[in-house]
Amino acid sequence: MRGLARRLYFWILVGIIAGSLFGLVAPAAAVQLKPIADGFIALVRMLIGPIIFLTVVLGIAGAGDLKKVGRVGVKSLIYFEIVSTLALIIGLIVVNTMRPGDGFNVDPTTLDTSSVKSYTTAVQNRTTTQFILNIIPRTFTDAFAGTGDMLQVLMVAILFGYALSRIGPKADIVHRFLEQVSHVFFGIMNVVMKLAPLGAGAAMAYTLGEYGVAALAPLARLMIGYYITCFVFVAGVLGFIAWWTGFSLWRFILYIKDEVLTVLGTSSSESALVPMMQKLERIGCSKSVVGIVVPSGMSFNMDGTNIYLTMASMFLAQAMNIDLTWGQQLSLLGVAMLTSKGMAGVFGGSFITLAATLAVVPTIPIAGLALILGVDRFLAEIRTATNFIGNGVAAIVISRWEGELDSERLKEELQ
Repeated sequence: MRGLARRLYFWILVGIIAGSLFGLVAPAAAVQLKPIADGFIALVRMLIGPIIFLTVVLGIAGAGDLKKVGRVGVKSLIYFEIVSTLALIIGLIVVNTMRPGDGFNVDPTTLDTSSVKSYTTAVQNRTTTQFILNIIPRTFTDAFAGTGDMLQVLMVAILFGYALSRIGPKADIVHRFLEQVSHVFFGIMNVVMKLAPLGAGAAMAYTLGEYGVAALAPLARLMIGYYITCFVFVAGVLGFIAWWTGFSLWRFILYIKDEVLTVLGTSSSESALVPMMQKLERIGCSKSVVGIVVPSGMSFNMDGTNIYLTMASMFLAQAMNIDLTWGQQLSLLGVAMLTSKGMAGVFGGSFITLAATLAVVPTIPIAGLALILGVDRFLAEIRTATNFIGNGVAAIVISRWEGELDSERLKEELQ
């Protein structure tokens, strides 16, 4: 027991359980803990921009060969697109099989849309051109100004890393300086992670205190179906990919259990991104590959979000008795493939992504979002955990694809 008490995952689990119980027993008091959860996430987000920048820059500069950087980027995008498409298809198949929305018989004209107005407003007039232009920050420092748009940080980091690599030996002093700065930021993040049990516990207390278990009953079928689908995707698709790559997915999840529990408790992948990257390097992944794949995966490899988009959209259609043809469903899938990338980094996360998807598919009234707003927080927990595990697997796969995976160390660490 003494050894267990030294493990971070133990205290995170204690925090989640304690927070859940507190939220059920004293909901009014539990809601007041929201600032603690928000504070922990704010601390992480304060550091995540500079850390992503430093990781990507050092990953590109450390790769040496710029052709390798381009090769890793192309391989990553191909992998992301294949796996993301599988996630969308699996979500579509399950929601058509289970049909969780049948029997709700909701009239969209009777829905109170005031609660989702902020989300629908966020996607109005957001064209493809505006999305592309938004990737470019007004100034270099604007990318780190707290907007939460990781695509801006990625673009600045790629340009900086490319220039650093092109300059060659003359830029060695800058390279060494950034390496030392990265150690400082990683050290700060390791200190912040000590607060993970408190942040995860407060987040769970707030969630259950605010919404309560009773509020989940009408939408239980959607929640159960979504949780089952994410489990099937992780165990089936990611499990097969892990087996093909030469490692056990279950052992890998156990290896990153601290980080997975943190993500489950806070519903934020950012909260455990840095420890994940450190562990990926420790198990034998190339530092340069990890530095490119994991940060880009935050925007382009969101498996849990993709499952959510198809299942939530179809649930709303079923609940409002809207029969979509297979052609319309495939169109929905195609739109979701784009919006899952196009809304990356926007405040509000996957719920805004869903709003963007429905805005492009007028067959399903966007007012239907009000139906699932109350349970979105509960869906977010497993959604972010699925995204998180998927990005870890992607880094190992791309490292092997590049011939830069230390298989012996991987087996040793995952024993």
